[in-house]
Amino acid sequence: MASFENAGSGAMVRRVAAAVVENRAWLSEIDGKIGDGDHGNNMAKGFGRAAERIDDADTLDAAFATVTDVLMGEIGGSMGPLYGMFFSDMADVVAGKDRIDAPTFAAMLAAGAEGVMAIGEAKPGDKCLLDALCPAVRAAEETAPQGFPATLNAVRAAAEEGRDATRDMIAKIGRASRLGERSRGVQDAGATSCALILVTLANEIEARLG
Repeated sequence: MASFENAGSGAMVRRVAAAVVENRAWLSEIDGKIGDGDHGNNMAKGFGRAAERIDDADTLDAAFATVTDVLMGEIGGSMGPLYGMFFSDMADVVAGKDRIDAPTFAAMLAAGAEGVMAIGEAKPGDKCLLDALCPAVRAAEETAPQGFPATLNAVRAAAEEGRDATRDMIAKIGRASRLGERSRGVQDAGATSCALILVTLANEIEARLG
């Protein structure tokens, strides 16, 4: 079964961070339609700082730990702690492993989702990042026995479908929940950034597998 070396994964995480920074304006624009419009700026600030402290040679868990430290220690709002826990719990799964295969990747994503749900009140269907993350976790778990190519394709598709599905949802948490029915018709910013992170990470793993 295809796998990639844990060491040297820092470059992948730096490119995930770069994708977040490059999409700062788009994420804030989406957030501004039903939220306070600072999602892109906060995410770009956190991931940009983390990227400066990650070395290309870092292990995946070391790079995730750096992202966690920055998001939880230096970024305000709700997204810092939520994404911080996401990366922290994913790091725990791959720490100490020489190589990472599809089942380990699926377990890593599942741990990240559990971490997010453990510190917040959000659940799938609330119009939040979990609406992109949880379908991606299920897709990864279902396809992991088939190996990385199938798993990465499934994760990308599920994350993007979950992101797009938030347009038809009514926000049940956060600032947007005050709008009730008026929050329908707008894509959720958290689900959008989550899909961006998952798709970029899957692309980077695919490129590394060769």
